[in-house]
Amino acid sequence: MMDAARRLMSFQFTFFLFYLATLFENPTDSSAVILQKNNIDGVLNHNELVFVNFYADWCRFSKMLEPVFEEASNTVPAAIQNVVFGKVNCDTETEVAQKFGISKYPTLKLFRNGRVQKREYRGQRSVEAFKEYIEEQMKSNIREVNDLRELNDIDGKKRNIIGYFNSKESPEYKTFQQVASNLRDDCDFSVAVGEISKKERISGDNIIFRPPRTKDQDMVYLGSLVNKDLLTAWTTDKCVPLVREITFENGEELTEEGLPFLILFHNPDDANIVQKFNQIVSRELLHEKGNINFLIADGTKFTHPLHHLGKSTKDLPVLAIDSFRHMYLFPDISQMNVPGKLKQFCADLHSGKLHREFHHGPDPTTPPQIAGQDQQQQQQQLSGGQAGSLPKDPGQHPTVKKGGGSAPQEKRPTTPPESQFVKLAPSKNRYTLLKDEL
Repeated sequence: MMDAARRLMSFQFTFFLFYLATLFENPTDSSAVILQKNNIDGVLNHNELVFVNFYADWCRFSKMLEPVFEEASNTVPAAIQNVVFGKVNCDTETEVAQKFGISKYPTLKLFRNGRVQKREYRGQRSVEAFKEYIEEQMKSNIREVNDLRELNDIDGKKRNIIGYFNSKESPEYKTFQQVASNLRDDCDFSVAVGEISKKERISGDNIIFRPPRTKDQDMVYLGSLVNKDLLTAWTTDKCVPLVREITFENGEELTEEGLPFLILFHNPDDANIVQKFNQIVSRELLHEKGNINFLIADGTKFTHPLHHLGKSTKDLPVLAIDSFRHMYLFPDISQMNVPGKLKQFCADLHSGKLHREFHHGPDPTTPPQIAGQDQQQQQQQLSGGQAGSLPKDPGQHPTVKKGGGSAPQEKRPTTPPESQFVKLAPSKNRYTLLKDEL
């Protein structure tokens, strides 16, 4: 009986030593939660902030990040409350990776109250940088004013959401707070609370949107102030414009969306051309919202793309499409206001006309219909007198010669420059790209 007890104790002690050895052999043990299909929704929805590393074991950049992320998962949550670090092995959790559109490894995304933040983390990969990022994300992004006159001093160049509330303890304010936190990168948020906001709360708590560079053009939110989804939809519509500004800071993010750019290079002092461009896009190109990114760029900063278009700051404004293969110049900026011109320019991108003309020169123009001549007669003329015949070379387009017959149209190859904005895409020196979508 005693021998059996000794053997049991010896076995337990050996197992304990093995367990300790495993701990020391595996320095990557951490507080990072392993996120899988069956637990990810629960983790995301029950924590204020979740910082997630989407990785693959075979990716060398993922392996380089692993010890840093693991150390941060131990130290950052210990210093900052209400934050969880999580990790997703995209090789085994393919559905999770697809759900969040992972196209490169490693990808670091922040989730706030269960909602993925639009801007992923692209900063330095160090414990200290992660800590500073989380600290910044935990700060309130709502500016509280003590006098309504302070609202006249808010940044007029930005999109502003302003709330007027009786109390910070009200469900209306709590909803506003959550929406403001989720959209912190897209709008500036301000509030006036209590007695000072009384005259703006005649019919109850109130939320308004103040467009940039406007005065006395505030737009009132008319929906339920406690309906988070409704308020989020309204605020997103106001804060995420159809036409956005590209900068060197957000260029990688915009490029990664994978949509061609219709981009207006302008002088920063020329607000008029920017306003016209916004109006035309809103009037004629709403149907292209999911196909093209409409952008404006400070032409005094983005001089390199201008140079490749054969332009300089003296030529501003300049309008072009960047397809991530080539850049195509809108021929005449003065024609931008002509109904249908910009719409056709975008249609020519989709049809391949812009790319085709790059390789084969301008498409032939259709000869004018001769009065009194039916379609068959004109076809005979185009084909050299033989009804129904086609050019032998589909790349050659016949033209009418003097005296009859046909001759190939002279090709005048165009030379649009290579894409410049594709160079802002995620670097292959920093990520493993799953596919080259650009």
